Amino acid sequence: MPNSNAKLNSNHRSGREASRWELVSRSLQSAQHCLENQDFGTAYAHYLLVLNLAPELKTTVKETFQFTLFKWAEELDSLARIQDLFNCYEQALELYPNDEVICNSMGEHLFRMGFRDEAAGYFHKAVKLNPGFADARENFYRVANWLVERWHFVMLNDAKRNLTYLRAIESAVRSGSRSVLDIGTGTGILSMFAKKAGASFVYACELSKTMYELARDVVAANNMEREIKLLHLKSLDIEIPKHIPERVSLVVTETVDAGLFGEGIVESLIHAWEHLLLQPKPKNQDVSAGDYGRVIPASATVFGMAVECKEIRRHHRVGMQEVAGVCLSDSVQFFSPTYAAAGSEETVEPYTTEKLSRIPGGYRALTEPCQVMTVDFNDLQELKSLATRKPWKLSLPVTEGGILDAVVVWFVLQLDDEHSLSTSPTEETCWEQAVYPVQGLLDYSVKTGDTVMMEVCCQDCYLKIQKISSLPSECGMDFSDRDDTLSLGNEAELCNALAGLQTSTKQDGSTPVCVLESTEIALLNDIAYHECFKAAMSKVLLSLAPSKDLHSMDVDGHGSGINLQEHQNKSSLDVDPDALYILDVSEGFSILPIIAGKLGPVRAYSSVEKEQHQAALHVIAEANHFPKETLEFWLSHLEEESVVLQRPKSDKLWSIIILDVIETSGLIQQEVMEKAAISRCLLHSGGKIFPQYVLVYGMLVESESLLLESAVQGTEPTLGFNIAPFINQFKVPVRVYLDLSTLPCVPLSKPAELLRLDLMNPLLNSPSREVKIQICKSGRVTAIPFWYHIHLDEDHSLNTSGESSHWKQAAVVLDEPIPVQVGDELVLDVQHHKSNISITVKR
Repeated sequence: MPNSNAKLNSNHRSGREASRWELVSRSLQSAQHCLENQDFGTAYAHYLLVLNLAPELKTTVKETFQFTLFKWAEELDSLARIQDLFNCYEQALELYPNDEVICNSMGEHLFRMGFRDEAAGYFHKAVKLNPGFADARENFYRVANWLVERWHFVMLNDAKRNLTYLRAIESAVRSGSRSVLDIGTGTGILSMFAKKAGASFVYACELSKTMYELARDVVAANNMEREIKLLHLKSLDIEIPKHIPERVSLVVTETVDAGLFGEGIVESLIHAWEHLLLQPKPKNQDVSAGDYGRVIPASATVFGMAVECKEIRRHHRVGMQEVAGVCLSDSVQFFSPTYAAAGSEETVEPYTTEKLSRIPGGYRALTEPCQVMTVDFNDLQELKSLATRKPWKLSLPVTEGGILDAVVVWFVLQLDDEHSLSTSPTEETCWEQAVYPVQGLLDYSVKTGDTVMMEVCCQDCYLKIQKISSLPSECGMDFSDRDDTLSLGNEAELCNALAGLQTSTKQDGSTPVCVLESTEIALLNDIAYHECFKAAMSKVLLSLAPSKDLHSMDVDGHGSGINLQEHQNKSSLDVDPDALYILDVSEGFSILPIIAGKLGPVRAYSSVEKEQHQAALHVIAEANHFPKETLEFWLSHLEEESVVLQRPKSDKLWSIIILDVIETSGLIQQEVMEKAAISRCLLHSGGKIFPQYVLVYGMLVESESLLLESAVQGTEPTLGFNIAPFINQFKVPVRVYLDLSTLPCVPLSKPAELLRLDLMNPLLNSPSREVKIQICKSGRVTAIPFWYHIHLDEDHSLNTSGESSHWKQAAVVLDEPIPVQVGDELVLDVQHHKSNISITVKR
């Protein structure tokens, strides 16, 4: 009987197996048929069935499955079926959890949709699975800043900062604080300080998934995983006893930014005092600290001063009334986002940050440093009153005349009675300073004896300094007896003083306002950029325009173009059949189409997307007496916005296509060579792409700063704790947004041409090149800064490292410094892959 049952079971299994393979075979055939008909959704469903029924076929069908997945994902993306798209990738990763190609593709979709944190995680996973996968590696480098922000490296390399925190924590633990909560632990270094100091119980919370996992690895590597409890939580979500058993006696944190409050320290400490900390120690009572709660840092004092700084000015104020013949004066007012934030109900960071000691052109103090405010982090009531405190006035007497460009702010963090850290621009510190640019005044000049006035408040977790203005000394106000807030005597005196205010804001509500990014304002202020484009466009249009228009062309870039009055008198419906078509696909706000419109009978198309920017361009065009049909917005003519590069009309081609080749960060724009290939097919005879080619230049330097900003340098700066190998997984080989003019470095070679990227003649391009560099000064090569000469044509070029350039520079930072002597020769291997440049030194 048992044998009979076994035989029946065997036959049953054989029958099921045959049915399974028959279904698998039919599904594979159906999937192939669907692929031939480009029915990718159904093909994908068939492959899912096959892989679930026959997992042993994973290797066999892997490539075809990937192709099907990617094609179906593209279709879902175009249909805006985002959730379905992600569901497909999740299903695929369940089947192929260690497939770097699928991980990378998932990351690319996430990145395009703005989910940068999540995208970076998938790119990083793909790189870990296959370090040689170039696409994933380059994607990861592009977004690594969102995984682990670059300031982590600088701070961990700041031995003074680390030692000061360690000493303060040791002092607190010795005095009785035995249970510690580290809020925003990052790598876990402050938690490890607490444990090293002898704390009995240490808890640490971190919201970022990447940083939480990094801290977990760091703590384990330092043999403290059993002694430090890590929580993947925001501190506001910690509950007792769910997450920690009882209230703690010490909270340590460094959740402060350049403007002190920007990382939410006030909100998190209010919650900690109310829910997580023991009650504060009564003042003037000698009792054991272990029975009471305290915070490190204990307090902070904020300082500020008014400065003149050309670099800040050119990024936040349009400094001219005319750009390459285009009149800007009074037609529209431009502001940077910091000015818009002052009157906005949205939570917008009201300041930018700068390392003032390294800002190009330097800065000049117009006032003495002044105490703006103090805050006691051990006083719950004071913390709660910050958000509700009414704005207060602050006045700074001008001690040196100049141009009022910004109020800069820094602070002293008092960790305890003995230990403090300063972020002052005069200190050697890893910190930047908060910058509040001055905008919207009629006159920015101040002289000795004047007073800079402002309003200060703490709202939306930010320190806001707004309504900055200057009061001339002629108003006769006496500030000799003032304290940190404005002392103005009686109300009548205040009214008289304000009536005499000379630098009142110029925004009257009638002039259109346009908010631009600071990089876009710097571009508007780049005179050489616009004049160069004007001259190059004139040259092309001169060669293409009918002879009847030659006399009016602005060939040298200094004339006023054609007779605009005559041109504007033409009916707007009377479009010149011989008009030349120009397309500007630059990123962001660009007035190049308007400049082009002044050079002859053209139809200029702008790819500006924001309605506010389009309105500003319309106002500028009208102010320059443009015929209505001269400027149009290209995206409004497109049925599919993703296909920007196409003919202007079915029977027309472009005379000039302007491409954005270099990002302001100093990197090459993504897919620029692909865009150039399409653009070449859309030009009529004699038409040009701008720029026509780009030369990449670089040199060898020794720079300790770049090393410290790119990777943690061993265990010495972290006081013996093993952190470097873990956080350095997230280092990237290229540093961006550099200013070579102020970068602390020693040049070890002369600049050399590294690579040529030709947009008009791709046959001149090479994906790789070896360049020999002669050493002219002995030292250690630590980095290779690079920049570009952008050639619009053979006669007109732009240098992205120029003093007035709106572009920043970038640098490849070497993993290991290379000692060199005068006369040595190094060979650089320069490669260009999908708009990314890699530079390595051949040993």
